[in-house]
Amino acid sequence: MSGPAEDEKLRLQQLRALRRRWLRDQELSEREPVLPPRKLGPVAAFWERFLRPGGLWRQQVYKAYQTSGFLLVRVLIPAWIVTYYVKYHLMKSPNRVVMANPRIFPGDRILETGEIMPPLKEDPHEHH
Repeated sequence: MSGPAEDEKLRLQQLRALRRRWLRDQELSEREPVLPPRKLGPVAAFWERFLRPGGLWRQQVYKAYQTSGFLLVRVLIPAWIVTYYVKYHLMKSPNRVVMANPRIFPGDRILETGEIMPPLKEDPHEHH
């Protein structure tokens, strides 16, 4: 006689066997995954060849990148900071920087040309 306990045991045994088989099926073999061949366009093919490890161009680009980074961080930015500080904080009158033009009033002599400023014309239609 079979009762509910034996039926339950049989069902659990079958479920365990199915789970084990399913887990074994999930393991990939050496041939998997099977992927279609990659079709690269002309630009992608160029970059694929260009970025191949150990290539001469890749080494040259890396050297240029390292050199430009060194020059920017160690030479250009500090030179700019020193120039700015000297020009605007240490010099009494900055080189070729005009702070303010002198005021010129009627009757004053213009230093560069030697002319005398003529008086302002009276406007008869003033609405003051």
